[in-house]
Amino acid sequence: YLTDVLNLMAKQREAQKVQRLIRQAKIPVIKTFEGYQFDPITFPPGFSKEDLLSLNFIEQKQNILCIGAVGTGKTYLATALAVKACSKGKKAKFYRANDLCTELVEKHRLGNLPKSLKQLEKLDLIILDEVGYIPFDKLSSQLLFNVIANSYEKQSVIITSNLEFGRWNDIFRDDRLTAALIDRL
Repeated sequence: YLTDVLNLMAKQREAQKVQRLIRQAKIPVIKTFEGYQFDPITFPPGFSKEDLLSLNFIEQKQNILCIGAVGTGKTYLATALAVKACSKGKKAKFYRANDLCTELVEKHRLGNLPKSLKQLEKLDLIILDEVGYIPFDKLSSQLLFNVIANSYEKQSVIITSNLEFGRWNDIFRDDRLTAALIDRL
């Protein structure tokens, strides 16, 4: 009887931990892979749907770039991956790219940027949604580059964008910074 009670308590604690991680991830709408259509997705050579769903990319500190037209399920895929990561005990955080930049600029203005960057470094997975919808000013671009450069080979980043890499200079407005950012990804 005691073993059953302890097992039940352990399961409840694990479920509470997962719910806490999902809340902390600030995922706007919870999505799962139930019914998700992978048909329109093109995977790079040597990477498959199974590789993606295994979440090994997080263990290997690799990034996922979801690039495609509006309405193709990029955000859905990113949020479902974040939910799955949380269910496996990983710390994730979802940001619309513009919101993260706004937050970083404000923290920079208040002198709290190092603390915010340290908090981001504690995550296993950062989701940057809608990169490319709104161009960034110089400071925002530099701060976002800092986040991506700091995550390089230390944590995973998922980026969703409707722009191919060749047009990212329109967003970041600096050839060198854009090239360095793409290199880190």
